[in-house]
Amino acid sequence: MRDFDALFDIAADRHGGPEALEAMLSKPLTPEALAEIPEDRWLAIITKCVFQAGFNWKVIESKWDGFEQAFQGFDVGRNAFMDDEKFDALLRDTSIVRNGMKIATVRDNAGFLMELRDQGGAGAVLGGWPSTDFIGLLAFLKSGGARIGGSTGQYAMRFIGRDSFILSRDVTARLIAEGVIDKAATSKTAMRAVQGAFNDLMDQSGRSLTEISRVLAMTV
Repeated sequence: MRDFDALFDIAADRHGGPEALEAMLSKPLTPEALAEIPEDRWLAIITKCVFQAGFNWKVIESKWDGFEQAFQGFDVGRNAFMDDEKFDALLRDTSIVRNGMKIATVRDNAGFLMELRDQGGAGAVLGGWPSTDFIGLLAFLKSGGARIGGSTGQYAMRFIGRDSFILSRDVTARLIAEGVIDKAATSKTAMRAVQGAFNDLMDQSGRSLTEISRVLAMTV
């Protein structure tokens, strides 16, 4: 794989030069800042990404005020103990997308976040997970949560502000072109190769997963 500087130059050539590219790169929040994010916001972001998966993002965004009200501000305790009466009411609520399987994830993921309280809370656990083992965090989300594996977990972590990579079509294409993987990374072996490549690029550049992921995407 080419080094970070070479990849940065490719992206810069495609996007108006180094200064223009730098302006497009955002930095993740610090672990300390992530630890201060209330758990209801973690549940809200996770829920938004679950509902956006395989659906029109603009529709979810346009209905989001309805989601906030329907799920009581994403209060973790209330949603974790959602009873059948509340669940049935949500299935009839036209202010949200009435997908029963996805509505159920709010209850399940609220329970998952509650379990993290003994470890310091969602912000401390999910925000403090080492970037050098981001695939470990993704595996943790997949095993402990509901429908937050794969790209949904990647987008949720990016949108909340934690350091992350997103294996979008363009990032995947660059990793394939550089010989890191030979197809979309779905196996554990491929994900370890992806993590290794990102770790090398972090070591070379001193940059975050978030910045490197954006640079890779813009090389294509």
